[in-house]
Amino acid sequence: MSTVTGTWKRHRTGGTRATPWTWPLRDRLALAAGLAAPFLVALALVPFRTSLSHTNAALVLVVVVVAVASLGSRTAGVVAALSAAAWFDFFLTRPYETFVINASADIETAVLLLIVGVIVSQLAARARRLEIMTVTDAAHLARIHRTADLVQSANSADTVVDHVRGELTELLGLRACRFEYGTLLGRPPRLEKDGTVTVGRRSWNPDTDGWPEGEIELRAYGNGHYLGRFMLTPSPGAVPALQARLVAVTLADQTGAALDTSGPVRG
Repeated sequence: MSTVTGTWKRHRTGGTRATPWTWPLRDRLALAAGLAAPFLVALALVPFRTSLSHTNAALVLVVVVVAVASLGSRTAGVVAALSAAAWFDFFLTRPYETFVINASADIETAVLLLIVGVIVSQLAARARRLEIMTVTDAAHLARIHRTADLVQSANSADTVVDHVRGELTELLGLRACRFEYGTLLGRPPRLEKDGTVTVGRRSWNPDTDGWPEGEIELRAYGNGHYLGRFMLTPSPGAVPALQARLVAVTLADQTGAALDTSGPVRG
């Protein structure tokens, strides 16, 4: 089995959603920073609040929100944005040290701080998640190269599909993996391009929540057209690292290229 198995994270089985106390240490620290950092920065700006424009003070707090979001999760970023807006109101707008704002311009600045903080925090957290990591693991590179070679040389897309099923089973530590070609039936959880999972219309983070219950679909597209999907059955409690999930998405894309070139899989 590949070296990715050494980086698996253990979670509670059964798809139970994690609480903040079971989050990774980095996310817990980011959440704490989201609560505390805006307070401390706003407090540090108190001696300058009569000379510092409210716009500049708000920009300083936005930088804090971005820093928290880039280090942690979306939740930490939203908490930081809420905290920044609250302490901006409390420390930096008249009447001071109350959660009351008299000036309409200050109300607009506080609302904009909250809105911009939330938006920027989401972008920063997404950028961290969507960083296309350089695939340095030799096993990951070997999987991608083997599949690419097979796509070029195989006479049948079935050969590629069977190969990728085996690769996904080993890479993700699956209990079972099958391929479906044809009409999409049902709405199972889906492994997305960024390595997250969606359950219905809700985003599901396997790094903090574990795998959801049941089979998970990984779709294969060719030239933008849906051509089939791998149905993944995870082993209980085992969640592979984000890099492994991104490699799995790459393998599905390679399968889609084979299907688009060679035609449908039968049976």
